[in-house]
Amino acid sequence: MIKAVIFDMDGLLIDSEPLWQEAEVNEFIKVGVPISKERAEETMGLRIDMVVEYWFSRYPWKNISKEIVEKNVIENVIEIIKIKGKAMPGVEKIAEFFTKEKIPIAIASASPIEIIKVVLGKILIGKYIKIICSAENELFSKPHPGVYLTAANKLGVKVEDCLVFEDTVNGLIAAKAAQMKCVAVPNKFNKGDKRFCVADMVIPSLKDFHSEYLKNL
Repeated sequence: MIKAVIFDMDGLLIDSEPLWQEAEVNEFIKVGVPISKERAEETMGLRIDMVVEYWFSRYPWKNISKEIVEKNVIENVIEIIKIKGKAMPGVEKIAEFFTKEKIPIAIASASPIEIIKVVLGKILIGKYIKIICSAENELFSKPHPGVYLTAANKLGVKVEDCLVFEDTVNGLIAAKAAQMKCVAVPNKFNKGDKRFCVADMVIPSLKDFHSEYLKNL
């Protein structure tokens, strides 16, 4: 029986991947990294410190620390989210559905806590969320299951009673490694990836999830 639901955030609840790419291009160009929005897809889904390390290892810069670049990217993406951020189709509907079912909802994201809070305020679903967890507080980010295990622990629910919604393969791997059920909602960057076959269910959009699906999980 499903006793808790855990949502990823970027690319699932909000179409934020293009916003992250825009912020990364804005900041990495300043330190001499020849990055484009297309190349920014190389690090999609990674924790921001991992993104910074990825580009620094390829195009090391001087006179500014990696920590400052990381801080600048976070500040930039927050401002862009406030202006351009939009909820993905079906977000409020599915949050209302699980709330009516009395199933608590958590967020488990690779994004920093401050960005999670900004997003929840922007897409107006903060009132439905019981717990928020960020991989910034974990030793490892997805595909390691750490952030999902932390979410289950904070919810007080056994891992096998948790249902995860994910839009990336790395997130799916993390959820299954945590021994949780997972509904995959592939984002526009990875539709057709055959690795989603390990999910318990694959749906095109959150708006397509309904009560019969919950009964069958």
